[in-house]
Amino acid sequence: MLTLDHLTKIYPARPGEFAGGIRDASIVLKPGAFFTLLGPSGCGKTTTLRCIAGLERPDEGRILVGDEVMFDGASGRSVPLHLRNIGMVFQSYAIWPHMSVFDNVSFPMRVSKARKYSTAEIRKAVGEALDSVGLGGYANRSATQLSGGQQQRVALARAVVHRPKLLLLDEPLSNLDASLREEMRVELKRLQRELGITAVYVTHDQSEALAMSDVIAVIDQGQVVQIGGPREVYFQPATEFVAGFVGHTNILHGTATGPADARGVVAVEVTGGGRVLCRAETPVSGEVAVSIRPENIRLAGEGEATGAAGNAIAGRVASASFLGSIVHYEVEPDQGSAVFRVEGGPGTPFEIGARVAMSFRPEDALALPRST
Repeated sequence: MLTLDHLTKIYPARPGEFAGGIRDASIVLKPGAFFTLLGPSGCGKTTTLRCIAGLERPDEGRILVGDEVMFDGASGRSVPLHLRNIGMVFQSYAIWPHMSVFDNVSFPMRVSKARKYSTAEIRKAVGEALDSVGLGGYANRSATQLSGGQQQRVALARAVVHRPKLLLLDEPLSNLDASLREEMRVELKRLQRELGITAVYVTHDQSEALAMSDVIAVIDQGQVVQIGGPREVYFQPATEFVAGFVGHTNILHGTATGPADARGVVAVEVTGGGRVLCRAETPVSGEVAVSIRPENIRLAGEGEATGAAGNAIAGRVASASFLGSIVHYEVEPDQGSAVFRVEGGPGTPFEIGARVAMSFRPEDALALPRST
């Protein structure tokens, strides 16, 4: 449904600086996929979305929606925004306060250049779109009478009212409070599945991306550094940046002492002291980074059995935060300067200052090439 072929859009910058944009991005999406562009602010994800929409003209590459070429840098072809049959939802909602809900939602059909819609067609389509977002009966309300969540639903209805081939969403939930954001995640995913529409979603919220996506592209300073499903990106990060950005993790730096053994396990001498065994998805040598997720570390009192064979690190509890279903600990190891983040169950609390033993299996620690 969507193909990006070496898409590039670079903004001017001083030598040695990254001013923003996207470089040489190649992505192919199947119809009906919920695809997320994930990365920190300024990494290039919104630039990519705006290029797809036709709001920015790329420097190079091609964009295809289905079999239709929307942009081709080689030939100079660029289909205007209003002819791309794309729906878009903005972070700010972009609801017109002087219009009714009906007028807001029907706007794309009333101004369409691709085809003319009859009054009956518009009324039917608007009614279906409002029903799909849970706003049936709201057509005659003023936009100023709506809550933030209702305005976002109106923006969604307006984006899908003309049944576009592609739905683009630029951080649409970031202005909502936490509980409403959770609710809208579920509603948005449900709507996308029911309509069978291909969606491209931009966010810097890792939990949002993991919860909603079929496919995630992680972007760092204009480069797509990994594309994969949520579990793959979380459990098999391709780089130190991905490991640190997607979810919480502990990063240890050190040196691989040799190649991986037959099980794919490599030994790493940790900077500052200590040695850990970890898995290597790809061959590593020299300086490496080791990623260990907080939920994969077990805590035991000093002298108690840790329950996980492979790696054991002694330390002291520096902080403990009770979060209901889990307790978030920070543990200072006896060797090295890296403070460990550990997530434990609420049933076996450790006091601040308590001596503990941290343990984790080699397969729960991942050796990655060291970021420069």
